[in-house]
Parts: sequence; C-alpha cells; structure tokens
Amino acid sequence: MQTILVILHVLFALSIVGLVLLQRSEGGGLGMGGGGGGGGAGGMSGLMSARGTANLLTRATAIAAALFFTSSLVLSMLVANSNDSRSIVEGMEIPSAVETTAEPTEPSVPVAE
Repeated sequence: MQTILVILHVLFALSIVGLVLLQRSEGGGLGMGGGGGGGGAGGMSGLMSARGTANLLTRATAIAAALFFTSSLVLSMLVANSNDSRSIVEGMEIPSAVETTAEPTEPSVPVAE
C-alpha cells in the first residue's frame, strides 16, 4: 500500500508542476492556457474563454495540491506508525572479508639484505 501511495504522491507532484506551467502569468511566461488574440490565435480560444481556462486551471491546481497534501500526511502517518524502527543504514548488508587459508608465498619483490 505504501508503494502505491508513493507512486500517487509523485504523480500528484508532477501534475502540480504541469498545471502551474500551463497557467498564464502576468508576464506571459510559459502560459499556454490563455485564449487571447483574434481569430485563429491558437490555444483554446474556440472552446473556452480566457477566464474560463484560467478558472479551470486554477481549480485543477487546487485539487492536485489538496491531493498532494493529503498523500503527504497519509505517508507520514504510515511511516510513523510502522513497526520497522531501524534506519536505512542498519538494513544494508556489509560484505564479509574473504578468508584465505592458503599458505603464505614468498614475496615477489626482492628483499635487500
């Protein structure tokens, strides 16, 4: 269940980013949501007015933000109530040292006598 919530949490975050980038800022920015212009100015001018598009994007952003906030709270409660109290570092496996039972050989570097 926690994995599904994490995936949804990431999807909510990405949707917030996308919705914010679609909105028209006062300076123009990356805003693609405005109707603007005359006849075939592009965008969604034929489907919705600039105000209707702004309202739709604002509401969608608010809904995505509320879902993101809720999923953050649920994930934090799941982690706080989990029985697994060990840290990530404690869960790591440390490779054991290789033991050699062979007899020592003569050094390959000559020793000055």
